Amino acid sequence: MRLAQHMAVASDRVSATAIEATAFPDLSRAYRVSAVPKIVINDRVEFEGALPEPDFLGAVLRAAGPAA
Repeated sequence: MRLAQHMAVASDRVSATAIEATAFPDLSRAYRVSAVPKIVINDRVEFEGALPEPDFLGAVLRAAGPAA
């Protein structure tokens, strides 16, 4: 989440919101959170766990690209 927040500060085209899974059980179920961190980008790309910065950026770019 920290990297997503840094990206949001660096670019007005990126926003990041952190949600506490235990405080929002409905969202946790909707996004099938079984481990944290769970990252969901544009409801198109999601992953659990920390990724190295190049992989995270690749996920952001995939989510921002044309729908497959």
